[in-house]
Amino acid sequence: MLKRKTSHLRMTLVLTAIMTLVLSACGDNTATPVPATTAATATTAAKSPVAGTTQAANLDQLVAAAKQEGSLTTIALPHDWCGYGDLITNFKQKYGLQVTELNPDGSSGDEIEAIKANTQNKGPQAPDVIDVGLSFGPQAKAANLIQPYKVSTWATIPDTAKDAEGYWYGDYYGVMAMSVNTDVVKNPPAEWADLLKPEYKGKVALSGDPRTAAQAIAGVYAVALAQGGSLDNAQAGIDFFASLNKAGNFVPVIAKGATLASGETPIVLGWDYNALAAKDSLKGNPPVSVVVPTKGVLAGVYVQAISAYAPHPNAAKLWMEYLYSDAGQLGWLKGYCHPIRYNDLASRNAIPADVAAKLPPAANYATAQFPTLDQYSKATALITKSWDSAVGANVK
Repeated sequence: MLKRKTSHLRMTLVLTAIMTLVLSACGDNTATPVPATTAATATTAAKSPVAGTTQAANLDQLVAAAKQEGSLTTIALPHDWCGYGDLITNFKQKYGLQVTELNPDGSSGDEIEAIKANTQNKGPQAPDVIDVGLSFGPQAKAANLIQPYKVSTWATIPDTAKDAEGYWYGDYYGVMAMSVNTDVVKNPPAEWADLLKPEYKGKVALSGDPRTAAQAIAGVYAVALAQGGSLDNAQAGIDFFASLNKAGNFVPVIAKGATLASGETPIVLGWDYNALAAKDSLKGNPPVSVVVPTKGVLAGVYVQAISAYAPHPNAAKLWMEYLYSDAGQLGWLKGYCHPIRYNDLASRNAIPADVAAKLPPAANYATAQFPTLDQYSKATALITKSWDSAVGANVK
């Protein structure tokens, strides 16, 4: 994000964007760059001048090259996450490409491992693109797992939200919230500290495995902020979950919409956009309350990147062009995710009134805290390494 200083990222962009949202309702990485024409892309590059470029190509040429490849392979994109169901459908209809969807419920760690496991595989199990938690972008770049590409709207993505060389770029962000099945939990918790109350015994779950999933890691991190910790020290979150597990309140199940609805995990910690989308999909059966605590409001950014070994590099670039177009950005916003180009859209009055009206109240985001990349990386390392020994709950 900051040029040549990705280990000291300051989310100035997000602070600016969140202020816009609330008012309107809403070091050095010296890893060797990955050539765009890796073994996985060399054949395609020979066929098309589009493959291999790190700059946005002529869109007509890119579309033609992508159609020649015929398909795109995504990974870990649930249809109810950030509006991805409609985004994928619209992309297929717009460009006539097939989309292979791998492991929709996978974590950021699973996405990285899928690239590693398929460096020599040009088949359908090799992902072309990834959508991962903030810390995974620089990690993937350092490991030579992703390739650079700058979309045509590159200039409207704030510098603080992208790798200067184009290896990864922020796509959307949200804050940690609680989804509560109010058929099961008549008195929803208001703050993270409430989760320790005896009335919530066997009711609290995370939306992922905190040893591998960015969303679950963020849940522990958010609790840390409310329990005496800070953006620089997430230990309080680990301690809280150890107490939660000891009290029997924590359910070691990867929570989903189905487990929320069934009552297996009636209180779920996850991103606000997932909580709001799940509430919509359930249509009041059961009724769901979405709670953003006033203490420990953690905001998190996800990033996009193209695999260095993408079997369909042109389709991958076309997917990025679509996601970072106005249509793609509004697709995320309709899924309750705050798109990274929100300020640009708002400045041009490009956000439909009905979409803006569905965003959460401004007060929910007033105290949001945005960790730097360095802070988030340290918190991730602490949580993933300490979970087993300190909490001892095998989430699966």
